[in-house]
Amino acid sequence: MTKRRPVLAPYHSFTKAQWSALRADEPMTLDAADIERLRTLSDPISLEEAEEVYLPLTRLLSFYVEAVQGLHNVSTRFLETPDQKVPFIIGVAGSVAVGKSTTARILRALLQRWPSSPKVDLVTTDGFLMPNAVLTERGIMQRKGFPESYDRGRFVQFLADIKSGKGNVAAPVYSHLVYDIVPDQQVVIDRPNILIVEGLNILQPGELPKTGKPILFASDFIDFSIYIDADDEDLESWFMERFFKLRETAFRDPTSFFRRFAAMSKDEAGAFGKMVWETINLPNLRQNVVPTRGRADLILKKGKSHAIEDVKLRRV
Repeated sequence: MTKRRPVLAPYHSFTKAQWSALRADEPMTLDAADIERLRTLSDPISLEEAEEVYLPLTRLLSFYVEAVQGLHNVSTRFLETPDQKVPFIIGVAGSVAVGKSTTARILRALLQRWPSSPKVDLVTTDGFLMPNAVLTERGIMQRKGFPESYDRGRFVQFLADIKSGKGNVAAPVYSHLVYDIVPDQQVVIDRPNILIVEGLNILQPGELPKTGKPILFASDFIDFSIYIDADDEDLESWFMERFFKLRETAFRDPTSFFRRFAAMSKDEAGAFGKMVWETINLPNLRQNVVPTRGRADLILKKGKSHAIEDVKLRRV
């Protein structure tokens, strides 16, 4: 009789109802008006879903923050170094149009309202994209959003400075309106208790040097990572829905990089949006974003309605 190999399941799986029950007695501190203000253009999240999904998540995060702080205290005691608190960094990853920004904003709002009133900051990796002029010079403008289009060295240094407790750490500012880095503008992060980092490729490890030389990746600085998951067909549908909404709003701004698309017919704009999805966003999703999903601590899977249907939490 042959022995069956053990099946190692790296995640605990929950239905939304099972996950919601884990909120325990955690009070909901946001209302419907808060959710309306925090959600993005094409993400129809409701107050009920925020309560069912993100409230239990913030309860879990409170335990993680406490545990990481305890580990840091042990380390400083052993090394006999000053007990300087370091920020807890949360990463939010996933495809274009999946709702990363909404998740990050709601998490920030909930975390800020903990009884301890922690300082919670939020940055996106868009600010670490190379300027359009550099992308054009390198011939990779059509690969904007792919790993090679980011200044990864600057991003890693930013996270290293934050994690070391350094104050007034600057990050570049990206404008979706002009589709480029804004010269001479920056956002300054000054010793937050919690930092949320949102972006496509934050969980990507990159290539290891064959020499075995130590090297740092952005994911090395993330204490808890969240991946927002959805089927390709749904993501395409949400991307196109958002594209048409922007065509009727932001694209009409005279300063918008995409101003010319507002003047296109609906069919022309639709053909262009589909081309962008099929030649840029979908290949990037399959080649670089989805492969990082299995590195996340928590996976939130969305269904066609954009609502989260199940939750997976990595076993400790």
